[in-house]
Amino acid sequence: MTALSESQEDGTYDVIVLGAGPVGQNVADRARAAGLTVAVVERELVGGECSYWACVPSKALLRPVIALADVTRVDGARQAVTGRLDNDRVFARRDRYVTDWDDSGQARWVKSIGADLFRGHGRIDGPRRVTVTPGDGASHTLTARHAVAIATGSRPVLPDLPGIDEARPWTNRNGTDSSTVPARLAIVGGGGVAVEMATLWQGLGSQVTLLARRALLPRMEPFAGELIERALTEAGADVRIGVQVNALRRPDATGPVTLSLDDGSEVEADEVLFATGRTPATDDIGLDTIGLTPGSWLDVDTTCLVHGVEGEWLYALGDVNHRALLTHQGKYQGRTAGDAIGARAAGRPLDDAAWGDHATTADQHAVPQVFFTDPEAGAVGLTAEQAVRAGYHVKVVDVDFNAAQGANLYADGYRGHARMIVDLDRDVLLGVTFVGPGISELLHSATVAVVGEVPLKRLRHAIACFPTVSEIWLFLLAAHQRESG
Repeated sequence: MTALSESQEDGTYDVIVLGAGPVGQNVADRARAAGLTVAVVERELVGGECSYWACVPSKALLRPVIALADVTRVDGARQAVTGRLDNDRVFARRDRYVTDWDDSGQARWVKSIGADLFRGHGRIDGPRRVTVTPGDGASHTLTARHAVAIATGSRPVLPDLPGIDEARPWTNRNGTDSSTVPARLAIVGGGGVAVEMATLWQGLGSQVTLLARRALLPRMEPFAGELIERALTEAGADVRIGVQVNALRRPDATGPVTLSLDDGSEVEADEVLFATGRTPATDDIGLDTIGLTPGSWLDVDTTCLVHGVEGEWLYALGDVNHRALLTHQGKYQGRTAGDAIGARAAGRPLDDAAWGDHATTADQHAVPQVFFTDPEAGAVGLTAEQAVRAGYHVKVVDVDFNAAQGANLYADGYRGHARMIVDLDRDVLLGVTFVGPGISELLHSATVAVVGEVPLKRLRHAIACFPTVSEIWLFLLAAHQRESG
C-alpha cells in the first residue's frame, strides 16, 4: 500500500479508480493528463485479468500453436517441421509475457503517471467515498472531489449443476495459467473463450471434447462458427453441438471427471473447463451504500456516467457496464471517460454527440473482435441478422478468400470466407466478418471503413497491394458492384 502523497494527506483526490487493469489504467492516465489528482485501488495484481489470466497469456500460448499450423500450410516449409511443440518452452513464453505474475512493473507505471496506488479491497462507502482495506493493515477512507470510476471487471460464471464442486472445474484462469497438459480436456461452452481454449489445448496435445448448447461463436455470422467447428474437428477435437451438461462426478479427487449429457451420453476427461459466461465483479464494492444493487451490471450513458446516481460522480468502465466485454473496448471507454471527467471538472462543455470526444459511440456501432483460433475469426459492426433486425435496408456480399492471390500465396489451399453488410440507403458498410489464417491484422481496415462510414464509391479507391490477403477488399467491392448491376 502506498503512503499518501503530501498533497493528499487527508485522503482526498480528484478521482478514485477502483481496479488497476488496462481499463482502470486508461481512465487514470487520461484524468492525470487533465491535471487531476488520482488514486488507483487494486485488490489483486496491477494489470488485472487481461494481463495475467486472459488476453496476454492466452495469446502468448496460442501464438506457437497458430505459427506451427501456418508453417504446415506452406509447401517447402512444412517439410522442416519434424516434431511437436515444445510445451515447456510454450509455457515459459507465457510466463515471460505475464512477467511471472509479478506486477511490480505495472505498479511502477501507475506511479510514473503521478497517480497514487493503494493495494487492498476498495469499497464505496456513500457518495464520493471509498474505504480501502489492505490484506495486512487497518482500513482507511479516500474521498473524491469529482469522480469515482469503477473498473473492477468480471469473473467467470459456473453453472449450478449436481457435482460441480466435486468436479473442481477449470475456468479461464486455469486454462491460461496451467503448465500441465491434461491427456483429455472437456470444454463446456461455444463462445470465444471456449473455441480459443479448444484450439490451444488440442494444439498442446490434449484430446479435447468441446460441448456447446448451440452453434459455435453464436454472436458472429453463422459461417464463422461453422468454419471453426470444421477446423477443430479436422485437428482431432470431438466437437458436439446441441448438447448440455446435466451433472458431473469426480469421486476420486485425483481421478477423472465424468460429465453426464442431456442426450444420455457421458464424457470422461482428466479436467473440465467451463467457459459459460461472466458476471460483474460488483458484488462487494459497496453499491448498496449509494442505492444500487450489489452484483449488478451498471447502466451508463455515452460518457460512461452511471444512471441513477445523483451528482454526476460515478462512472463504470469495461466489463462492469456490459457493453462489450473486450479489453480494447474497455480501454476506449477509459480514455473517453477520463477525458469527460476532466472536462466536467474544468467546467468545459462536453462533446458527447455521436462520435464526439466524450462519447463511446463505437460501443453501439463498431465493436471489433478477433478470436485467435485456427483459422482466425474477426468481425466489426453488425451481422446481417442484426442489421435487418435494426431496420436497415441491407445487401449481404460474400466472397471466399481464395479469390485473392495474396491469400493463396499466404497459405497453400487457403480456406476462409469474407462477408460485408452494405447499408443500401447510404452506400456505407454496417459490418464486416473475416474468417481465415492471418485475418486478425486485416480487421482494422474494416474497422476504419465502418467507423469512418466511408462510401463504397470512395472505398474502391483504397487499393490493396498485390499480392496480399488485403486484396479481398477488391473482390468484395467488385462482387457488390457486379450484383448491383
